[in-house]
Amino acid sequence: MLWISKNPHRVTVVRRRLAVAVVAMAGMLWIPCVSAGIAPAASTAGATTPFSSYEAEAGTVGGGASKVSLTSAPTTQYSSPALEASGHAYVQLTGAGQSVQWTNNTGRPISFVNVRASIPDSASGGGITATLDLYVNGAFRQALNLNSRQTWIYEGKTYNSSDDQQPADGRPRVFYDESHAFVTGAAIAPGSTFALKKDTANAAAFYDIDVIDVENPPAPIAQPANSISITSCGAVSDSAPTNGAADSRSVDSRAAIQNCVNQAQSQKKILWIPQGTFYMKGTSGLTAKGITIAGAGMWYSTVYRDVPLPNSTSLGALFQVTSCTVQNFHIDANAPSRNTILGGDGGAMDTTGANWVANGLWTQHTESGFWASGTGGIVENNRLTDIWADGINLNNQALGGGVGNSLTATDNFIRGSGDDSMAVNSVAYNISGSGTKTTYPPMSGITFSHNTAIAPWGGKGIGVYGGGGHHVTDNYVSDTSRFIGLAAGRFGVNGSDLTSATVSNNVIVRSGGNAYGQRQPAVHIGNASDGQQVGAVANVTVSGNTVATSFYDAVGFSTSTKTLVQNNTITSPGGNGVVVAPPNYPAPSGSATITGNTLTGLRTGNSAFVNNSTGFTATVTNNSWQL
Repeated sequence: MLWISKNPHRVTVVRRRLAVAVVAMAGMLWIPCVSAGIAPAASTAGATTPFSSYEAEAGTVGGGASKVSLTSAPTTQYSSPALEASGHAYVQLTGAGQSVQWTNNTGRPISFVNVRASIPDSASGGGITATLDLYVNGAFRQALNLNSRQTWIYEGKTYNSSDDQQPADGRPRVFYDESHAFVTGAAIAPGSTFALKKDTANAAAFYDIDVIDVENPPAPIAQPANSISITSCGAVSDSAPTNGAADSRSVDSRAAIQNCVNQAQSQKKILWIPQGTFYMKGTSGLTAKGITIAGAGMWYSTVYRDVPLPNSTSLGALFQVTSCTVQNFHIDANAPSRNTILGGDGGAMDTTGANWVANGLWTQHTESGFWASGTGGIVENNRLTDIWADGINLNNQALGGGVGNSLTATDNFIRGSGDDSMAVNSVAYNISGSGTKTTYPPMSGITFSHNTAIAPWGGKGIGVYGGGGHHVTDNYVSDTSRFIGLAAGRFGVNGSDLTSATVSNNVIVRSGGNAYGQRQPAVHIGNASDGQQVGAVANVTVSGNTVATSFYDAVGFSTSTKTLVQNNTITSPGGNGVVVAPPNYPAPSGSATITGNTLTGLRTGNSAFVNNSTGFTATVTNNSWQL
């Protein structure tokens, strides 16, 4: 079912709101997922999605398959498959006949699946391809294509590397990738079982299954009136599956698509991307201004960036657009690492201008999903998986926009990002290589609402860095690998001070991390979350949030003033409840009011509240541990 909004050029798929509370039915967990033993109160936190997610560890294993889970907070700064998995758990298949099975309790048929899984690297690096079999009601249905070409980065030589693909260097990270396909034959009916099974034809030594997303996509969107199809300009669709790498027989459609963009601008028409995969070869992107760019749906239309590797040219984003509406297609790339030079990685969409829209896009394997500035723009209803750096970065510098005001990100689903899943990034100044200094006004009025950020392997769930008047509400963050779940502060010596923000009704689960051995808290307020310990952070209100099963301390403060932490619920923290100046986050000065908060499940030896600073004034009243 589709509905058309008041903007006649904008078509949006109707989606479902998923509650935070766990719904366990025959091995099914709805996203946002909550592991056994963690049950925050039901809320509307998180994105509305067209799919349901089944965690592997909640399924039924067969044939000797094993469930693997993280049983304690990390004691090392390095990664593991369990640490990077959603729910910090997965199912491993190593022998023929091993499987994991679920029951379709969605109440709807399933015609499309997306599998997040890990298979081995090749001996020399660069990955392999393999298949894994899908069964329905106990009968073989189809072989699914998986690969490890865009995973397995090593940091034995350089900690926190996102580029080293040499297995000999040791200390691997980035284990999981996501692969999707339509179900062959009849859709999986409600009440039917479906399973992922390793058969003898499935040649990978192991399959670590994290989660499977299931859905029943709507029919492809028809080409709208007053539009120009990119095929009319010479763009050629390729039908071969990409599976982690480009099809060598594909045709470069970049020039044809840019020609169509130019025609759409001059004729004031919509640029139409029909069903199929269209390749953009080389290092140049597309530029557009003031038009709508639309596809047949994220399941049907794909623009694939194919950069020759190793690359020797710095890359801009694939789409560089100003005051445009961009919607309803899939963006993918062949980048095997975050490195924009050797790895051929560039952003998916850089945007600026006024009242721009990014809606209904599914982005994978690009450096960033959205790098966006301007005024009045919105990022909504998008899916971002396997992003090498930030999923959504709202800032005041993209494409030279110079401002970042009244921007919104809502109802987006982000999983497995290599940096912050979402960030407000207010920059005060930049200095060019020639020494020229460019200044920017602080960002204002940014809203993050009803987004889901799961399993970022190389950054925070949400970071609010600088500016003022921001609202971060009703978001769901879970399963960070190394860093803070949600932070409000300032970023970098050139960042803007944070003058005010409201952080309310968010749910932060299984978050925090041990990057650099720092035992980072799940939630942090102050100026040191980037390690710089500079600038001012003030007037942050943190209210009505749920912080559950943090790795270490639940809430931490560094230098900040006039913070209000009120009516939050903290459940089963791995460390202390609320801490001023936790390890590596000094607070030589500052002030906060901490009131009306509830804490349960505190472990023996830990404290509900700790103030490690003689210069930080904390007014602590009417909290559950004081009553």
